[in-house]
Amino acid sequence: MAETVDELTIDYTEDGIQVVKELDKVVLSKGAWATVIYRYQDWDRKKGEYGPDRYTIRRYQKRNGEYQQRSKFNISSKEQARNIIGALQKWVEE
Repeated sequence: MAETVDELTIDYTEDGIQVVKELDKVVLSKGAWATVIYRYQDWDRKKGEYGPDRYTIRRYQKRNGEYQQRSKFNISSKEQARNIIGALQKWVEE
């Protein structure tokens, strides 16, 4: 597991195939609890190619010098991402 927030990743390889490819990440908070939002793609075995961009927010807790994932929220589509952005923009501007 990762010792620093910068080492955190959602890249995942199975049977020699990178089935989750991290495209980007933004660290939203650091410390004993860290929050990271990732942009990634899943490997589609049937098509033999990566699918559309997806997004996930992960919360990690640092214990015994290592970050451990405690929760996650997967954003299911670009439309859902736009709706989240719209709601946050509205609330922040109030």
